[in-house]
Amino acid sequence: MSKPDEQQQIELEAAVLRRLVAHLRERSDVQNIDMMNLAGFCRNCLSNWYLEAANKAGLEVTRDESRELIYGMPYEEWKALHQKEASEAQKADFERNKPKE
Repeated sequence: MSKPDEQQQIELEAAVLRRLVAHLRERSDVQNIDMMNLAGFCRNCLSNWYLEAANKAGLEVTRDESRELIYGMPYEEWKALHQKEASEAQKADFERNKPKE
């Protein structure tokens, strides 16, 4: 296997992110709290990471814009269509596992 050059690496990483975002859009049944409890990140984390990277690059991107990029629609619309109330067990797991930032 040959190692990709820097530009190829960037293109591959971008393709992976696009595929992850597409997958998460298709799997709207997977709740953010479940992702946080199992993996330590969720759609909101991805949108925050995008926002941080855009701002670091000097781009003026808002939180709402970065969330819409990840969710494929305005965040409030996604929540109304797909977000369910977290169970007490999910909330307890989140409190035990939440990032220590």
